Amino acid sequence: MELLIKGGTVVTATESFPADVAVDGGKIVAIGKDLAVNAEKVVDATGKLVLPGALDAHTHMAMPFGGTVSADSYLAGTRAAVCGGVTTIFDYPVQHKGETILGLIGSKKEVLEKEACCDYAFHCCITDLNGGEILDEMEQAVEEGITSFKCFLVYKKEGMMVDDGMLARLLLRAKELGAMINVHAENPDLIDLRTEQYLKEGKTSAWYHYMSRPEFVEAEADKRVVHWASHLDTPVYIVHMADKEGLEACIKAKSEGHDILVETCPQYLEFTCDVYKREDGRNFVCSPPMKGQESQDALWTAIKSGMIDTVATDHCPFQSYEKDWGKDDFTKIPNGCAGVENLYPYMLDAANSGKITFERAVELCSTNVAKIFGCDNKGAIAVGKDADIVIYDKDKDFTISVSNMHSDYDHTIWEGKKLHGYPVQTYLRGKLVYDNGDFVGTPGMGDYVKRSHR
Repeated sequence: MELLIKGGTVVTATESFPADVAVDGGKIVAIGKDLAVNAEKVVDATGKLVLPGALDAHTHMAMPFGGTVSADSYLAGTRAAVCGGVTTIFDYPVQHKGETILGLIGSKKEVLEKEACCDYAFHCCITDLNGGEILDEMEQAVEEGITSFKCFLVYKKEGMMVDDGMLARLLLRAKELGAMINVHAENPDLIDLRTEQYLKEGKTSAWYHYMSRPEFVEAEADKRVVHWASHLDTPVYIVHMADKEGLEACIKAKSEGHDILVETCPQYLEFTCDVYKREDGRNFVCSPPMKGQESQDALWTAIKSGMIDTVATDHCPFQSYEKDWGKDDFTKIPNGCAGVENLYPYMLDAANSGKITFERAVELCSTNVAKIFGCDNKGAIAVGKDADIVIYDKDKDFTISVSNMHSDYDHTIWEGKKLHGYPVQTYLRGKLVYDNGDFVGTPGMGDYVKRSHR
């Protein structure tokens, strides 16, 4: 065998048990107590947890937005990912008028083949149907393993928004193909109306980013998406859920048997809209914004009850000087925060403190993502799966700081956050890529994940 991880406690989405894990050819080939195998490398995991690598279903690497480009290149973002135990990222390339899905994805793959430090997949954002050609091309994209597509119900001025008719066409087409539509749900007209009002009144601080798109503005769009998907009998995946009212609509639809899937993010579980009153409030500007305590409580309740399906990051950091563009005008703040390196440690800390179980953390960050998005070789410590493995020390104390992260940004909203328990090693298909604080992988070692359809 290439690798034997001995003496640890294996954690799956349903159970935990003491076992050794044997790896060969990049795959998990045996799991059991006191495995009698010879291995080139033996790792003692006594007293530690052995987890499947996380899959971050929502990242924006090297993304043009707000007059700049997100701070993490594919190299920096995927390097940060593995250092936080994320072994697969999903990126969101944005298709614009005249562009094809496969042409866009092809250009991203060329970069990732050289830079990726973890495995990668794509959700393609559709912004223009190119006279219907995109609906045809979606079939070929699904055959190539791109089985999810995104619709923005916002960003009208940026040319990214879809209307209800286009959303419906894409929902129906995706269902035909066994694919999924992911939706960013907020009401653009209400955001424009409220933004105009606040600017007129000279209310320009980061607090008014939240006030321009509060709970009910997100909730209306959540409910609209649920309405269309339920009545059209199509699956839908709502990204970065942040509000109680919209979440309740999703839970009701789920209880009625509709295929509604819900993602939330660590920032909504940790922070409330009060951060926008801070002197550095602009650093927390993302869309949708963090909401009030009532919404945060509802998210945690749904995390515990199983009504939220995944936790992902919406990783889209910008440099502090870029955030400062909006110091006196919240509309000029590039939207996005860091998170890819913090996802798994944050959710595992919640498990370590007893807020959720370790099995639930694995389910939310790994197993469910792999199942929902057709990553057949990912998401579990199981024979035959890729050996994407994280060794986690429950007793290791760690304080997040920009100085110990592995991205290219110059600040983080997670600065000073104390975690009890932290990953000490990450293996990508059996190869050590992160070791006790250090990235030890090689850019370009990440592989494209060809996904199966639903």
